[in-house]
Amino acid sequence: MSMSEGPLLSVEHLGMSFPVTSGITRRRVGEVTAVDDVSFSIARGQTFGLVGESGCGKTTTGKCILRIITPTAGRVLYKGVDLARADKADLAQYRRELQLIFQDPYGSLDPRQQAAAILREAVTADGRARGAGELRDRIEELLSIVELGAAMGGRYPHEMSGGQRQRLGIARALACEPELVVCDEPVSALDVSIQAQIINLFKRVQRQLGITYLFVAHDLAVVRHISHVIGVMYLGRLVEVTDARALYANPLHPYTQALLSAIPLTDYHAERQRARIVLRGEVPSPMNRPSGCPFHPRCVRATAECQQIMPALRAIDADHLVACHHA
Repeated sequence: MSMSEGPLLSVEHLGMSFPVTSGITRRRVGEVTAVDDVSFSIARGQTFGLVGESGCGKTTTGKCILRIITPTAGRVLYKGVDLARADKADLAQYRRELQLIFQDPYGSLDPRQQAAAILREAVTADGRARGAGELRDRIEELLSIVELGAAMGGRYPHEMSGGQRQRLGIARALACEPELVVCDEPVSALDVSIQAQIINLFKRVQRQLGITYLFVAHDLAVVRHISHVIGVMYLGRLVEVTDARALYANPLHPYTQALLSAIPLTDYHAERQRARIVLRGEVPSPMNRPSGCPFHPRCVRATAECQQIMPALRAIDADHLVACHHA
């Protein structure tokens, strides 16, 4: 997929900083930059995978896009409208079109409601009058789309498995007929076999309904199977963006190369022969960010230039962007 296609969503120089306070007077003593100058776009009906270690700013980016939190810098253009600066009245027009699927399906569902009641609440949130038969048909349709039988409508979340609860969470998001869905690590809490089923469900729903996804994950092996374009984040910044096939065939940033080397191979002999890239040290604290390239303290290729100058996210070819002085 060419990144030059007309996007449904464009994120431009997005930034999000949180104040750090001290004492009972809550005196501001600094700030934490969770997202730093992030830009990408998603074409309609496509999936953008956002990958990185815990704490790199992936979830915060998703929350800024949905205006769960208001970004401190940049623009979030959805259908040409800047959601980052939209007032409540303008934002309300797009709320149903922008949905979130949570990491923890159990924590995001009301344990006191049966599945049908959870879906009924989402379907009727727009205030449009519906007859009992129409409402029942819509709920059964949603359960069918996510491959839960109509009988599951009478179950409470605690009576479902983790995979079934996540399917219910997906159905609830689909009830609003969204155009863009932010998936916040939606399979990380599930067994590997169930992960594959849910990924296949996401792909089928996308083909069937034409939905656009921002798919947030920490596992490159997971996003490989659903993403058209992948962005790799490190300490709040995008360090590499390209289509999924190119990323796995020719990773250019040393951080991306390290992440890919950590994915186990099913071929025993290939697994034993390949060289693993073991990163030194830990991810720096966002409160004490290193100068220059944020990855340089852990990079074996780092030079004096890397320690002093922040690399720009530049095009290596038409659809491959890398933030590295030596790529």
